[in-house]
Amino acid sequence: MDENELRNEVVVKEKKKKGKHDKPKPWDDDPNIDHWKVEKFDPSWNEGGMLEVSSFSTLFPQYREKYLQEAWPLVKSSLKDFGISAELNLVEGSMTVSTTRKTKDPYIIVKARDLIRLLSRSVPAPQAIKILDDEMQCDIIKISGMVRNKERFVKRRQHLVGPNSSTLKALEILSGCYILVQGNTVSVMGSFKGLKQVRRIVEECMLNKMHPVYNIKVLMMKKELEKDPALAEENWDRFLPKFNKKNVKKKKANSKQKKPYTPFPPPQQPSKVDIQLETGEYFMTEKKKSAKKWQERQEKQAEKTAENKRKREEAFIPPKEHAKPVDNSDDATNNVSEMAMSLKKKAKKFGKRKSEENINAETYIMGSSEQPSKKKSKQHRS
Repeated sequence: MDENELRNEVVVKEKKKKGKHDKPKPWDDDPNIDHWKVEKFDPSWNEGGMLEVSSFSTLFPQYREKYLQEAWPLVKSSLKDFGISAELNLVEGSMTVSTTRKTKDPYIIVKARDLIRLLSRSVPAPQAIKILDDEMQCDIIKISGMVRNKERFVKRRQHLVGPNSSTLKALEILSGCYILVQGNTVSVMGSFKGLKQVRRIVEECMLNKMHPVYNIKVLMMKKELEKDPALAEENWDRFLPKFNKKNVKKKKANSKQKKPYTPFPPPQQPSKVDIQLETGEYFMTEKKKSAKKWQERQEKQAEKTAENKRKREEAFIPPKEHAKPVDNSDDATNNVSEMAMSLKKKAKKFGKRKSEENINAETYIMGSSEQPSKKKSKQHRS
């Protein structure tokens, strides 16, 4: 057999061996077993204690120094109950925890490490000491690397907190976790299920995938669905609200028109010496140059004074009076003359018929406004 065939057989055997023991176990689907439950440690399980010393240390910021100095006796006494020694170094700005001969629980040193990490992230000491319980877990989410822009980072972090910390309080109630947003990290304390929910919500908020308010609505719906035992084994996707992200189209900025491409470079601009050579100033003496500059300065000064004088005198010039427009049109004059002629004719007719008793002068004059035609007047005369 060739070497290649032997190698292929070895690879096939290795593939078969891999995952050999990854088979479903009989206790995986047992409803009586709670896989999330953490059993409380019994000291009788490890009567001999720890063989080696394990220690962890972490740095803390300078503004936490005063508070840690005041709260350190409480932290030290709580760790002493589990056989852990704690040391606060103010010179280096660090906290150190290490196992002793009295330490029985091998995992308590990891809990102590989480305790000093939470204390360095501004979690109050009474709250941070709760991490020593077996049921309590913690997670420190780093959010500084998720957003590059500083202003955008601050804005999204504020979305997580909400007005008057209302969004943060709602998340704490629904997830059952303690959440503290401090600087570039989010410290969370609670159960494994709650930590998973909070981490997903924080990441979606900082990456601008979903606002925390929408996630709060989903969590509230899940809380209501958990109360119904009939829906325990069903898929809840049809009940949960779906929020589609709306992309608002922004107006494109007017980009500058590109100049046509030319392979030749632009012409070289004349230098100061070239300009002086063209005007002849280059060959002038220093005395003439200074006299020319003084003359130019005097001309500019004279122009400026004349302009200022004109602006000052403008305030004393009275505004032009606008005469009322007179209506000199031919139509207006014709109408006035026609009305005068008609009134004269009506006055003559009234004088001839003065003897009649029942004629009123005002009604007679205002009766007919129409001008009599020329043909009728001719017939009357004849």
